[in-house]
Order: sequence, then structure tokens, then C-alpha cells
Amino acid sequence: MELQVNHLNGVCELKLNRPDVFNSFNKPMAMALQQALDDCASNPEVRAIVITGEGKAFCAGQDLAEATDPNGPALQSIVKEHYNPIILKIRSIEKPVIAAVNGVAAGAGANIALACDITIAKESASFIQAFSKIGLIPDSGGTFFLPRIIGSQKAMALMMSADKVTAKEAEQMNMIYKSVPDEAFEGEVASFASKLAKMPTRGLGLTKKAVNQSLFNSLEDQLNVEEALQTEAGQTHDFNEGVAAFLEKRKPEFKGE
Repeated sequence: MELQVNHLNGVCELKLNRPDVFNSFNKPMAMALQQALDDCASNPEVRAIVITGEGKAFCAGQDLAEATDPNGPALQSIVKEHYNPIILKIRSIEKPVIAAVNGVAAGAGANIALACDITIAKESASFIQAFSKIGLIPDSGGTFFLPRIIGSQKAMALMMSADKVTAKEAEQMNMIYKSVPDEAFEGEVASFASKLAKMPTRGLGLTKKAVNQSLFNSLEDQLNVEEALQTEAGQTHDFNEGVAAFLEKRKPEFKGE
């Protein structure tokens, strides 16, 4: 089984499960992750998603044995059919997606982590734009997200040099949300995911939608987006519950509706 799917209290954990090859992607794992993301999107009981890896690595990117197999998928197909749909699903799903980077995240693995809404990494983890080492360009949204997150100069240097970035360095340059001591990592991820799963899911999803659109909009266009999405958020159950709880001085009980 290339992907483990675990549900607990509104959180769905998607664990890449090819530890013997550092969770590098082949077609079955890519297809399994796509299907799992679709299932999470359509399941109202899932209110937060965690993507992580089994064993010592988060994901080492593409399995080169598959990419160089004469009978395997062509490089174009791997990018178009395996990775591009994963990135689009992560960005379009109107629920929070957390990357829990438990070890090295290289190539497509690094860029899948950066495409998530929030990235938390073990202090011992690292990020590598490994593509230039084999004459390729960053894919899986790397050339889109990384320059926007850390700026074009740092992004270009990391993409061209393929230098390793530690989790602590990634946090300091605002590449990720935070790095966590290894012994506290699992507890930190579980606590944060649980917190998000108890929050107003529709509101979080609309926040994500607004941020996605801000990448392309003028200020005036973005203000119009905020107006429309705020109107939509104001019609949800959780907005009414949040206001009632505030007025009644009690803790809200959000349903994600």
C-alpha cells in the first residue's frame, strides 16, 4: 500500500508509504494521493488534512527507476498526470492542508510540502530543490510558490545550486511555518491539526480561496473578492454560532458548516 489513510476526530492523515525508497513517487502512489485528496474534499467529516511520510523521509521526489524505465511513463506524463493534479487539488480543496515534514523533502517532495497551506517540519528535516543535479527544472509548483514565499533571489539560488536547507533555516527565511524539535514533532502536528479541525471549516476554506486569488489580483479586485467571500461566510452556521458564543461568553461549538 503506497499510501496510508488514517482518520481521527476530523483529521485525515495521508502518509506516503514507500519508506524503502524514501517515499519517492511512482505512479501508484501519485494516483493514490490524488484519490485520497478527492475523498477528503467530498467527505464533510474531514475538516483538516495532514500529509506526511513513513519512516525517515518525507518524500525524496520522483522515483528515478520509474522515470528512466523504457516501459514506464514519459517525463511529460509524470509531470502532467502525477504531480500537477496533486498540486491543484491541494490548492483548491477548501479545507486546511498541513505538510508534516518528518525528514528530507527533495525535488517534487519539497514542492508538494510548500504547496500546502501550512508546513511544520522536524528540526532534523531538510528541503532540497534537487532538480538541477540531474539537469531538470523545479516542477510541482516550485517555480510558482518558492519565489513568492522567499523572494526571487533566494529562490533562484536554491533552485540553481540545489543546496540543502535545514528546517530551522527554512523557518528563518519564512519558507515554512515552523520547525519543531524532533521529540515534540508528532504532538505538535496532532495538536495543530486538531485545533484546525475544530474551527469553522467553511470560513477557513473561504480564507484559502481568497489568498489563492490574491496571487493574481489588483487591490481593487481583491477587495471585491473579500466582499463576496465575506458575504458567503456570513451566511454559514459557524458564523452564527461564533457570534452567539461571543455574546453568551461561552466557547463556540463549530460544525464546519
